[in-house]
Amino acid sequence: MRTQDAPEFAGRRAAVLCGLGGYLPSRVLDNEELSSRMDTSDEWIRTRTGISARRIADDMSTVDMAIEAGRAALSSASLERVDALVLATSTPDYVCPASAPQVAAALGLSGIAAFDVNAVCSGFVYALATAAGMISAGISGSVLVVGADKFTAVVDPDDRGTAPIFGDGAGAIVLRAGSPEEDGALGPFDLHSEGEGTDLLYVPAGGVRQRFAEREQDNYVIMQGQKVFRQACARMAESSRTVLERAGWPVDGVDRFVGHQANIRILDAVAKKLGLPAEAVVANIGTVGNTVAASVPLALLDGVKEGQLVPGHRVLLSAFGAGLTWGSTVLKWPEVTPG
Repeated sequence: MRTQDAPEFAGRRAAVLCGLGGYLPSRVLDNEELSSRMDTSDEWIRTRTGISARRIADDMSTVDMAIEAGRAALSSASLERVDALVLATSTPDYVCPASAPQVAAALGLSGIAAFDVNAVCSGFVYALATAAGMISAGISGSVLVVGADKFTAVVDPDDRGTAPIFGDGAGAIVLRAGSPEEDGALGPFDLHSEGEGTDLLYVPAGGVRQRFAEREQDNYVIMQGQKVFRQACARMAESSRTVLERAGWPVDGVDRFVGHQANIRILDAVAKKLGLPAEAVVANIGTVGNTVAASVPLALLDGVKEGQLVPGHRVLLSAFGAGLTWGSTVLKWPEVTPG
């Protein structure tokens, strides 16, 4: 049974994926360069995370990268305008205002609804749900959804527990109103949060609770890696099972699993918990690292480019992030040419 065949979704106006794009900064920071300045090694990083290199934005901002990804996605969809823009990011250019209106203006979309969503590494799935809801409710006929983060700006470059993990980038898709029977129609969503886990992954300074850093380390992300690892594996697997049940998909009917690219061991563990074969896992973490809200769309983009995602594939998306937040959705992959 396909997503659109589930009784609770039959006959509804659906959000359909019709464009895909992304952007990665040109600077590559590989494990050898990292190892030259901190107590680590290429083997240590790769065996624990699956990461060999990541991209660094240097002078580019989150908005700069989001503009490039958004432009590529609009080109892919053969559209010049959309009705709304949702930007998933936890590293906006400013605390105030939101970054989405700047992205919209740069793309020639002034006047449309544009706002940010901050669910950190789950941000893109949350933004998809938000955009899909706007389309389903008739608020918008088309929405550009962008995930972009310059997370290296909030990572201590000398911390071997976090510096090897994160990279910068942006990914984007275009959603349009359509039928639930179409390929590309987003299926049901499953979204959750658990604020009791805030201290597992957070940046102390910068908000109103601690506007300025009392010590240098407060400017950077603090992560309890092992606890985050266990939570991510359990929550993504649980959420994936829930959304598959809502969609009416058996696990063995899933062709591809595209999870948040935080750690290759997390992706493999979730796939194993679900009973998915290794070949179902789409992963690009080895060359880009954890790009936070850009992670899922960039993995989709690479999956298409490398032939791992083809039209007709049943695709499961799932993510877990700080907050704690997590969520999942499904879709049948459409015919789409990346911008």
